Amino acid sequence: MRVVREPPGRPRWTAFQSGGKDAVFRFTAVQPTLEDYWRSIILFGKNSASYKFALGKALLELPPAHSEIITLDELAEPFAQHICSHLKLADKQGTAPSSQFLEACRTFNRGELTKEELLASTVRLGFGDVIDAFHVTGDPDAVRFYADERSGRKTQLRLTDEFFRLSKQNAAESLSSELEARWRLVETAWELTLPQHVIEYDSEAEQLTVKLEDTHGRRPVTNCRDALNGYQKGKCFYCFTAIVAGTSLGDPVEVDHFFPHRLKPHGLGAPIDGIWNLVLSCQQCNRGPGGKFDQVPGLRLVERLHTRNSFLIESHHPLRQTLMLQLGTSETSRGQFLQAAYDRAKKLLVHEWLPASEDDRAF
Repeated sequence: MRVVREPPGRPRWTAFQSGGKDAVFRFTAVQPTLEDYWRSIILFGKNSASYKFALGKALLELPPAHSEIITLDELAEPFAQHICSHLKLADKQGTAPSSQFLEACRTFNRGELTKEELLASTVRLGFGDVIDAFHVTGDPDAVRFYADERSGRKTQLRLTDEFFRLSKQNAAESLSSELEARWRLVETAWELTLPQHVIEYDSEAEQLTVKLEDTHGRRPVTNCRDALNGYQKGKCFYCFTAIVAGTSLGDPVEVDHFFPHRLKPHGLGAPIDGIWNLVLSCQQCNRGPGGKFDQVPGLRLVERLHTRNSFLIESHHPLRQTLMLQLGTSETSRGQFLQAAYDRAKKLLVHEWLPASEDDRAF
């Protein structure tokens, strides 16, 4: 851990702009790991159908000792299983008005198609675009986890060294949880055609929830830890030590209100329980000796929050709309909002906090 000290005097953050850099480039610009390149695919790639998520889940489930070659026949069963399971949660699994493959999966779920027929349909219809589109994030130099070797009757992929290195890093469980959370958010947005303000945080259940307009009730969408962890690269927001959300491994991961929850009665201009103000923290930073507790995070941490929120916004559905509604439609206005929130919080709570030490910066 390295000690980081704030410069003397009252700082004022003015770094509102990203310099025109795309989110995926900023995400992988600082000490990128194989996990981060995988996350950039899941979090920042285009979402016109859920096939990317099903392929990602199927790949993560492969044993580390799998051979370099994997055929589409091998991938078909786990790929189709994940699609069929999610169709039971949300029938809309893409933006296209119709899909022969999705209809085959629905027919299987109704018991009107055999497993063999489903797998044959999956090989024939399920992989058409996703194999080429999986790695497309806008970064031509991004890591690739397989090479497409489909040609004529040969229907296979060649897993890369990077894939096998990733599979040996015990990251599959955490990455799978993050992928599942992303999938649930995207399919919920497709299914409900979400209004801009409906994704909220249930602090008791630690779930992101959606408001049901017809019943005025709320429905859980996904676990908050799993939804946020990838955007923090699996690190504590404050000190950058590794955290493992959504698994039985590692130290406890805590959902923390960046600007303390006790400020709720005073108002900061946006809901204190909003996604914009929630980060994942190690227990030490949140409430250990010398921890943050109800103090105001230092200004460089406010800038870090702006960066994290930009990742969320630029990854689109559906948190983008929620955050832009609450913080502002431009990057400049969102930065100014956070500066004003910091100024008000500092006036009310006085005491400022920074972690005593930090690992190397992750974002």
